[in-house]
Amino acid sequence: MTLSSCTGWVRHRGRFRESGVYEFAFDEQLSNGDAEVSVLDENKRQILKLNRKYPAAKTELDARRRYYLRWEFEGATGKCSLRWQGK
Repeated sequence: MTLSSCTGWVRHRGRFRESGVYEFAFDEQLSNGDAEVSVLDENKRQILKLNRKYPAAKTELDARRRYYLRWEFEGATGKCSLRWQGK
């Protein structure tokens, strides 16, 4: 995702195909500002948060449940992405 002085948030809802432990990695190449992404459960409670200081984390997810990815930006300019892999 390429950003040009972005401030605000975006939320995506979805499911993961398989239950299990997932490894998340947040890659950011920002020239200004800050960005972070959170994984929320179906009740919108935070499960994990990734940012510049904590770019990777693991959590167990259930394929029968819905989850949210919430991106937050504060004057962010540059590029960032989120990758995940189930085990």
